[in-house]
Amino acid sequence: MKYICDVCSWVYDPEVGDPDGGIAPGTAFADIPEDWICPECGVSKDDFSLVE
Repeated sequence: MKYICDVCSWVYDPEVGDPDGGIAPGTAFADIPEDWICPECGVSKDDFSLVE
């Protein structure tokens, strides 16, 4: 399941992860640490929504 940033529209794809942010490919969004921030605009996980 992909998640999109409500602020900048960056999409978190678990197959890709966020290697620059320390999130390995294959990491589910729910398993990302709570202090992770959007690599594009810096908002928190709370500002992401599930891509339907």
